[in-house]
Amino acid sequence: MLNIGVVGGTGYTGVELLRLLALHPGVEPRVITSRSEAGTAVTDMFPNLRGHIDLKFTEPDTGRLAECDLVFFATPNGTAMKMAPELLRAGTPVVDLAADFRLKDPAEWERWYGVPHECPDLLAEAVYGLPELNREAIAKARLVANPGCYPTAVTLGFLPLLEAGLIDAGGLIADAKSGVSGAGRKASVNALMGECGESFKAYSVPGHRHQPEIRQTLGAILGELPSLTFVPHLVPMIRGINATLYGRLTNEPGDLQRLFEERYRGEYFVDVMPSGAHPETRSVRGANQCRIAVHRPQGGDVVVVLSVIDNLVKGAAGQAVQNMNLMLGLDEKLGLESIGLLP
Repeated sequence: MLNIGVVGGTGYTGVELLRLLALHPGVEPRVITSRSEAGTAVTDMFPNLRGHIDLKFTEPDTGRLAECDLVFFATPNGTAMKMAPELLRAGTPVVDLAADFRLKDPAEWERWYGVPHECPDLLAEAVYGLPELNREAIAKARLVANPGCYPTAVTLGFLPLLEAGLIDAGGLIADAKSGVSGAGRKASVNALMGECGESFKAYSVPGHRHQPEIRQTLGAILGELPSLTFVPHLVPMIRGINATLYGRLTNEPGDLQRLFEERYRGEYFVDVMPSGAHPETRSVRGANQCRIAVHRPQGGDVVVVLSVIDNLVKGAAGQAVQNMNLMLGLDEKLGLESIGLLP
C-alpha cells in the first residue's frame, strides 16, 4: 500500500480527493494538512468519510510529507510553488491541483495571478496532466500540473479537430457553464444561494485565468497560439461543466463522428456519444468521465462540440488520481471506475 499526502484537504477538491483516495485499493492517505483546522478530525468536517479515514488535519510539515510516496496539493493558487521544490529535492513526486505549474511563462503567470512565481525554474519541467494528451510524459514525471476544469472540457472537445487540422485556429469559441462549486469552498456573496439560485450569468468576460492555459495547451498541438474567445458562465447547480465549442471548418471534414470515435478509442474516461446526442452534466456527476458529442448543424461550415464533465472529478480530483496512477505505475483506472450519479 502506497502512502499519500494531501496538502490542503478542506476545500471541495480536497474532500473529493479524499473520497476517491479512501476507496482506492492501492494507496492510503497518511498525511492531510490544514493550517486552519490542524487538530480537527477529518470526519468532523466531512462526515461522509466516517469509517473510511481516521486521521486529523495537521500543520503542513515538509519532512512528514516527504515520507509519502506522492503528495497532492489541493491548495489555493500560490501555495504549491512554495513547498514543492523541497519535496522534489527529497524525491517525492507532486501533483498540484491548483495553477502554480500550468503556465510555462513566469511573466504570464504573474500577469494572471498577480504575484511573481516562486520557482520559475520548475515550470519547464512540469508536465501538463491531461492523460489523453500527455500520458507517456505523465508516467515519467515527478511534477504534474493538474489541468483546470474548464481547460479539461474545452481541450478534450477541440483536440480531435485541431489534430486533424480541420478547423480555423484563428476563430475558436468556447462557451462554458459551470456549477457554483467551481468557485471553491469559501465565504462569498456571489456564491450564496440567494444570489446565484434561479439566476444565470456570464462572468470574467474581459479575461479568465483559464484562457491562457487553454491557449497554451491548444497551441502545443498546433505549433502556434490560437485565437480563442472563452466566456464562462455560472449556473445554479453544484457540480458540472457544459462546454459548447465552435470551430469553422477549413475544408470538407469527412465523417466527424468517426474522427472523434477513432481519436478516443481506448480512452476509458472519454465517452464519444452517438451521432445527434446531447450529453448532460448529470450523466457524469461524481464520475471521472468526459462525455462528448459532435454536431455539424445543417451540414454547414461550423462544427459544434458538446463536452460535459464533473468539475470536481474529471475537472480536478479524479484527473489528479488518474495522474497519480500513471506516475506510480498503477492501472490508470484504479479507484476511478465509479458510475455517474442519477438522479
